[in-house]
Amino acid sequence: MKKLCLLLGVGLTSLANAQNRMTPEKLWQLGRVSGLGLTKDKQFVLYSVSTPNVDENKSRRKSYKVPVSGGEAVEVSNADSLMDNEKISTDGKYIISSDEVLVKNVKGADIYKDLPKSNAYVFTSLNYRHWDTWEDGKFGHVFIAPFANGKAGEGKDIMAGEPYDAPQKPFGGDEDFVWNPDGKHVVYVAKKSFGTAYAVSTNTDLYEYDVEKGTTKNLTETNKGYDINPQYNKQGQLAWLQMNRDGYEADKQDIVIQVSGNTVVNLTHMRDDIHVESFRWSDDGQFIFFTAPINGTVQLFKVNNTAALMTIPVIEQVTKGDFDIAGIVAQTGNTLVVSRTDMNHAAELFTLDISNGSMKQLTHVNDAFYSTLSLCKMERQFVTTTDHKKMLVWVIYPPDFDASKKYPTLLYCQGGPQSPLTQFYSFRWNFQLMASQGYIVVAPCRRGMPGFGTKWNEEVSKDWGGQVIKDYLSAIDAVSKEDYVDKGRRGCVGASFGGFSVFALEGLHNGRFKTFIAHDGVFDFRSMYGTTDEMFFENWEKGGAYWDKNNAVAQRSFSQSPSNMVDKWNTPIFIIQGGRDYRVPIEQGQGAFQAAQLKGIKSKFLYLPEENHWVLSAQNALVWQREFYKWLDETLK
Repeated sequence: MKKLCLLLGVGLTSLANAQNRMTPEKLWQLGRVSGLGLTKDKQFVLYSVSTPNVDENKSRRKSYKVPVSGGEAVEVSNADSLMDNEKISTDGKYIISSDEVLVKNVKGADIYKDLPKSNAYVFTSLNYRHWDTWEDGKFGHVFIAPFANGKAGEGKDIMAGEPYDAPQKPFGGDEDFVWNPDGKHVVYVAKKSFGTAYAVSTNTDLYEYDVEKGTTKNLTETNKGYDINPQYNKQGQLAWLQMNRDGYEADKQDIVIQVSGNTVVNLTHMRDDIHVESFRWSDDGQFIFFTAPINGTVQLFKVNNTAALMTIPVIEQVTKGDFDIAGIVAQTGNTLVVSRTDMNHAAELFTLDISNGSMKQLTHVNDAFYSTLSLCKMERQFVTTTDHKKMLVWVIYPPDFDASKKYPTLLYCQGGPQSPLTQFYSFRWNFQLMASQGYIVVAPCRRGMPGFGTKWNEEVSKDWGGQVIKDYLSAIDAVSKEDYVDKGRRGCVGASFGGFSVFALEGLHNGRFKTFIAHDGVFDFRSMYGTTDEMFFENWEKGGAYWDKNNAVAQRSFSQSPSNMVDKWNTPIFIIQGGRDYRVPIEQGQGAFQAAQLKGIKSKFLYLPEENHWVLSAQNALVWQREFYKWLDETLK
C-alpha cells in the first residue's frame, strides 16, 4: 500500500506538471490585446481584446477602458466615439475614408455584360494576384466628404479613374491617409504603377491632395524606394518612414522629416544598426519616439526633431531588457502607453516613464491564465560563426529544466529572410509552446536579421544557400555540445524563408537531424520565380532571372535551390502548405512532398486550402499545432 501511495504521488506530481504547461488548446484561450488610444479627456486608455472561439471558428472582440494611472478596466461598447476621430479635418468640415472602386474590367462578367454568370478572369500583365487575392479590377481609393452634425455627405474620390491602391495592399490601413493639421491638405500613400511595373517595384510615394484646388502633387518623387506611414505633428510638420532602393523591401528603413518645401532630413541614418519599425511624434513635436530591433529584442528609442531644436539628430535608447516593445499606443504628459511581449507572455499594455524607461503593467488580460503555467527559461548564447563573427542565439528551455537530463532539441529557422528574431509572441511558432512539450529550442539570429548592422542584415540576399546555412549549422553544433542535448533526437523546423532553410538543410545536414518540418517554404527557385506575386523580391534576392545566363550572381543563386539537392534527402519531413498563399505558392509544398514520397522518405503533407501564408482560423490553427507535435512525437521521441 505504501508503495502504491508513493507511485500515486509521483503520478499526481507528473500530472500536475503536465497540466501547468502550455498546450495548443491553452494557447488559443489567450486574449489578444490591442491598444486603441486615449479617451478625449486623456484620462483613460482604450484597448480591445480579441478572444478566439474554437467552436465557432472565429474570434470575439470586446473593448475596454482603464485609467492611465492604473486600476480596474471597464468594458465599453462605443470605443470609437470616446476617442478623437483623426479622419475629421481640424476645422470639422470634412472627413476622409477609403473604399473599393471598380477601375479595370478583368472579370468576364464585367467585360461581357451579357455573360453575368461568368467567373473568368482576363489578364494582360502581372500582379494578377497578390498575397491571397486574385485581382478583380477594384482598387482602394481615398474619399473626402463634407462633414456636419456628426454625419458625412457624399464623398469625392480624390483618385478617380486611377488603377492604384490607397491604402496599400495587402497590409495598408487607415495610417496610409492622413490630414495635414491645416485642414486643407490630405496626404496618402500609393504606388502609382500598374501591372508588371507594379510587381517589380517597391516605389511607393506620398501624395498631397489640395482640398480647395482639387490638385495632387508627389511629395517624394526623388526617392525610388518605399515612402510610407506619413504622420504630422501638431505643429504641421510631416514625418514618414523611407527606404532608398527600389525593389529592396528590406532596405534600411529610416525616419525622415520635411523641414521646409522639398528639404528633407533623415533622422536615423547615422545609426547603422537601426531599422525603424514604427514611430510616433511626441505631443510637443520636439521628439519622435520609435521602435527598432536591437540585439535580439525590439526596443523604444527617441530622436530629437532637428528643425524644432536646431541641432543634429541624437538617438537615445529609452528601454532595455529581454522583451519587445511591440507598438506605441499613445502619449499623455511624460507617459507613453506601449504594447509589450516576451517569449513567455502575449501582448499586454504598459505605461512607460519617458524620463527613465521604467514600465508599469496597465492591462492584465492574461495574468490569471499565466499564473497557472510553468514558464520557460530563456537565455542568450553567443556562437562563433564559420567566418569568425559572434552570433546571438536564443535558447529556450522546457519548464522544470534539469541539466542532468537529455532533451530532444529543435533548431528553429526564422522567416523573412530579413526578419528579426526577437522576444515576439507568436500564436503559431510559439517558443513557449514548443519548449513546454519537452523540447529545447535553438533560435539563432543568423545572417539576414536587422538589429546587428546593415551588413549583417544584407548578407543573406543573393546567397540564400551560403553563409546563412552555415550559421544555422554553427548554432546547432555549438548548443549540441551541452550534455543536456540529445544528439540522437534533433529536429529542424521553420516557415517561409525558414521553410526554405528546412528544405536546404534536408540536403546538407550530414546526419545532424532526425526530422524536419517546413511550412510554406521555398523548394524550387525556378517555379517560385514563375508563380510568386511580388517580383521585386525575387529579382532582388536572387539577383536576376534564371534565364539570364550572363548574370553570374543569378546563376549562383538559382543553383542553390533545394530542389537541386533532393538526391541527398534521406530524413523524415513534414510539409505544410496554404492553398491561398500566393507569396510562396502551392507548387512549392507539392514539389517537396512529391520528391520525398518518390524517394521513399517518410513524409506528410498538411494542406490548408483556405489559408494564406499564415494560419488564421482557430480550428485550422489547432489542426496545425496537433499535427506539428504529433509528427515530432513520431519522429523524435
